[in-house]
Amino acid sequence: MIVGSLQIHLHIDAIECLPNANRPRDTIDAMQMAVMSNKPIGIFDSGVGGLSVLRAMRTLLPTEDMLYLADQAHIPYGPRQKADIRAFAHGITEYLLAQGAKLIVVACNTASAAALHDLRAHFPETPFVGMEPALKPAAALTKTGRVGVLATPTTFAGDMYTSLVDRFAQGIQIYQNTCPGLVEQIERGELDTPVTRAILEAALHPMLAEAVDTVVLGCTHYPFVIPLIQEITGPDVHTIDPAPAIARQTRRLLEERGWLNAKQPSGEITFFTSGAVATLAVMLPALLGEIGIVQQLCWVKSKLQTG
Repeated sequence: MIVGSLQIHLHIDAIECLPNANRPRDTIDAMQMAVMSNKPIGIFDSGVGGLSVLRAMRTLLPTEDMLYLADQAHIPYGPRQKADIRAFAHGITEYLLAQGAKLIVVACNTASAAALHDLRAHFPETPFVGMEPALKPAAALTKTGRVGVLATPTTFAGDMYTSLVDRFAQGIQIYQNTCPGLVEQIERGELDTPVTRAILEAALHPMLAEAVDTVVLGCTHYPFVIPLIQEITGPDVHTIDPAPAIARQTRRLLEERGWLNAKQPSGEITFFTSGAVATLAVMLPALLGEIGIVQQLCWVKSKLQTG
């Protein structure tokens, strides 16, 4: 028995000393998966909206380390040109990958609509999870055949949204509203103020008058005002928060690759902002239920650098 044990240890030591070209394929794959599983997930948004996605991911993937980057120097993304949004998304992705991210979650509907296709083409080795308005579940859920969608102008103008309508909303009447000013209200933490209520009432009352019974939230900021939305719509109208589905898709991609981190009791979050550190830090307890140190980043010639 002692000799056999010695032989096993010698065999393992010999494998560990082999260059990659001479290692057994299964051994190399296992080593690579072990390295990748310990890397963090990168998540980005124009501001605090992506915290709604991060919150869902913390619930479903509590052992994963995560990097959250808020591009608050450029918020809001909604009114900006697609080319600018693509440039921001590329710079952010490069920064997160340089920090070791194994997967990128584009926790912003506007950035997903404008840049997700480009990101996948430019970073083919990196898995991406993007946001899309939840029209498929809304079409299955509605009883009246009338669905409201709250999203930004860029999301509504994107090919992704058009494709979703064509594929899943045939025979469904869609009512759209861009909720001007709502993102800025949420960024300021004004989740239930007269101004925020007025913006939502202006969007929702016309939809309710048309017998809309399902409301899709097409911006990651909007889940933070679900209580106010439900006050306005009443209990008979469904509100669809996309964040849990994004968390499930992230877990599926990690499971497929063997990249899930199951070795630690609780993952850590590192926060970054290209805006004012205090602006993000003060919102974390209310929106995420956690506190954290926020690191300052600055844009220098289309690249992010530590400030």
